[in-house]
Amino acid sequence: MRIKQKPEDFSVKESYRFDEVDSGRHRVYLMDKQKLSTFDAVTRLRDAFGLKPGAISYCGLKDKQGRTEQIIAVDGADVDMQEPDLRLKYLGRTDKPLSAANITSNRFSVTVRALQPESLGPLNVAAAEVNRLGVINYFDSQRFGSLKHGQGFIAKDLIRGDFEAALHNYMAKPSELDRTEDAKIKAFWKENWGRWDARVPYEGTRKYHRVLKSLRDQPGDYLRAFMQIDADYRAMLIFTYQSFLWNEGVRRYLQLMLPREHLFPMRYQAGTLLFHRDASPEVLRTLRDASFPLLAPNSTFSDPKVEEAVRWVLGREKLQLSDLQVPGAERRLYFKHEERPLLSFPHKLVVGRTQADELNRDDIKVNIAFTLPPGAYATLVIKRLFHFDYAEDSAETIRASQRPKLAEAEAAAAHEPSSRRGPPRRDADGARASSRSAPGTETRRRSSGDRDTRAPAGNRDARGAGAPGRRRTGPREVELLEPASGRARTLAAKAPAPAKAAEPAAPLGFRERQRQRKDARSAARAETEAKRAAKAKPAKSRKK
Repeated sequence: MRIKQKPEDFSVKESYRFDEVDSGRHRVYLMDKQKLSTFDAVTRLRDAFGLKPGAISYCGLKDKQGRTEQIIAVDGADVDMQEPDLRLKYLGRTDKPLSAANITSNRFSVTVRALQPESLGPLNVAAAEVNRLGVINYFDSQRFGSLKHGQGFIAKDLIRGDFEAALHNYMAKPSELDRTEDAKIKAFWKENWGRWDARVPYEGTRKYHRVLKSLRDQPGDYLRAFMQIDADYRAMLIFTYQSFLWNEGVRRYLQLMLPREHLFPMRYQAGTLLFHRDASPEVLRTLRDASFPLLAPNSTFSDPKVEEAVRWVLGREKLQLSDLQVPGAERRLYFKHEERPLLSFPHKLVVGRTQADELNRDDIKVNIAFTLPPGAYATLVIKRLFHFDYAEDSAETIRASQRPKLAEAEAAAAHEPSSRRGPPRRDADGARASSRSAPGTETRRRSSGDRDTRAPAGNRDARGAGAPGRRRTGPREVELLEPASGRARTLAAKAPAPAKAAEPAAPLGFRERQRQRKDARSAARAETEAKRAAKAKPAKSRKK
């Protein structure tokens, strides 16, 4: 099975409420985004309109890999954004920032692909189990992107008081899975750590400007520099580790509550999760009403089994409750106690009719729709429904999926005429984009408001070229990434060698087929005209 092959495959719409106040200073917008995290979308808006950190509030974080709708509030400014991957619709005004209290539920529509007909029987059984038993309300893999990208739990560095390690993991630890320019910036600071006056030869360094200014002013004060990171992102680093402790504690709690034969494991980004496939009526009533705490130094427990599970997970981490604080920044970086329901129950769960999968030949697809309360993960519901067929993508799988995109980019760059070739573009994933986008991933020139993508004035030469790595010193050159190493290499446009295009992983869409037919017709016309010109030239010479 596969999910999120296309942005439309994963759709979420936020149900919300806010008190409309005509004279309120906060403008409320419905934000429609795709292939963008909430952090990325908010950062783009803030940079485009010159807003201060914290000027944009929202109810919660939405998945990057999909198309999502959520509300945001902008403090004291009118904004507008109408781009293919980010659109705003004005809703009204309110007198206070948005928070989690403004969201009531989320409605999900998920297309599950690459299925076999024999999957339908187990799916119906799993749907009945989910309706009766619910789904364990874990935090899913997308909460732990720092682990996927090799940064680890930065909150653990903060707890130890090692603020240099925390800052290094934040801005100087590039991911081998990251194809965006941010990975190059991280690699630069990894090589130049401590040389804070070093000139970064890449665009997109705006997010680190405040941190670098602090380090230049006070080079040894890493806590002060760390506090220049966006406050919402700092809080997320703490919450990520809290989420891991919650998952591990709940896993142990289930082992104390249920016999082994009623549980089954599933791998995820941070380890292994346990789900229940059955429970006695008494245990099920207990689980329905149970909650498990997000841990903080002041956490207390009324259930002995909850307390036992907490002690078990803290023992594995070699911590005590009193250790869950950041020395020297207790009032600005802190763990907050919160009770989280143990189970979530998808409402209005609908399993659609099966259809032929146009992206995976000989397979079928099915749409699953349901509503979840705030904070619950739709991907966990999908994993629970298809537990018999689901496998978490490994780092090797992700790298393998990126190679065709890079191969297509190289092929397009080699064949495209040098007069049309411009700086390498990126798709919504950050991968290098070909000159012709695949269906549903159209690219465009960025508007003047997208300031974060333009090179600073100091990075331009006298002719207006970009950063030093992109200056023109002869024939036009295109910078490409080597798929395996991620190192940059240069492909000259002069007499390019034909590159073998990567074999597509799925059948081409309608629009791509139309483009190929158009290109073929154009090539045929050009060849015919060339032959006519070749025949006409000797005849003209004989006439003379």
